[in-house]
Amino acid sequence: MVTAFDTAMKQRHDAHENSVPAVAVENLHKSFGSQKVLNGITLTISRGETMAVLGRSGTGKSVLLRIIIGLVKPDSGSVRILGEETTSLDIDHLGEIRKKMGFLFQHAALYDSLTVAENVAFPLDHHRRDMSKSERDDRVAQLLNEVGLNGHSNKMPSNISGGMQKRAGLARALALEPEILLLDEPTAGLDPISSGEIDELVLKLQREHQMASIVVTHDLHSAKTIANRLALLDKGNVVAEGTYLDLQQSNIPFVEEFLKHS
Repeated sequence: MVTAFDTAMKQRHDAHENSVPAVAVENLHKSFGSQKVLNGITLTISRGETMAVLGRSGTGKSVLLRIIIGLVKPDSGSVRILGEETTSLDIDHLGEIRKKMGFLFQHAALYDSLTVAENVAFPLDHHRRDMSKSERDDRVAQLLNEVGLNGHSNKMPSNISGGMQKRAGLARALALEPEILLLDEPTAGLDPISSGEIDELVLKLQREHQMASIVVTHDLHSAKTIANRLALLDKGNVVAEGTYLDLQQSNIPFVEEFLKHS
């Protein structure tokens, strides 16, 4: 029997969980040789929120994503995913955390030798061995339907457009039902119509799944469309953070210059 005490404790636990940020990075530093890429980055992304990280090429945007997902180790600083510090985790524990994150690489990074459906099924094949083949097939079909790739499951990546490859990459990123979605340049290399379609798809997925998302992009229009907040990086530092209106009202010269030329 569920008592009033049990209910109160569950509500307190849920409230605590919801108050813990999805992603929190603090004083993050990273250099490659003599090149300083991140110079004390601090950012917090709440559950259900989308943050766009903007900046010129070489400002550390993609490196930041790779540190968050654990593909690159920072020189110093803290990374907390759903409240858990990850920078010192061993590979097994880090693997468990990664299951809670979906990652869309800049060029979709589909396996050329696998069909679209097989690419989407890849995380399920490796991490959901408890699912039967029919359950995995159903999940893949559902994901392809979500991203508008019905009828393309048996095609090879080389036989679909760049925009469709991004959609397939998104479907794969969602396969394990992540709580956090990381998107690296989701509209890069796409024409304006395809870029707009990807933006609309990301918005739709956000509404349906209520994930926290971090989007690295050079595309200001895309960032305005899909993000609640924007963070602008320059020389490894966050020079401005807030809504697009906040950035518009900034009197920081670099921010004004970036907005004028984007």
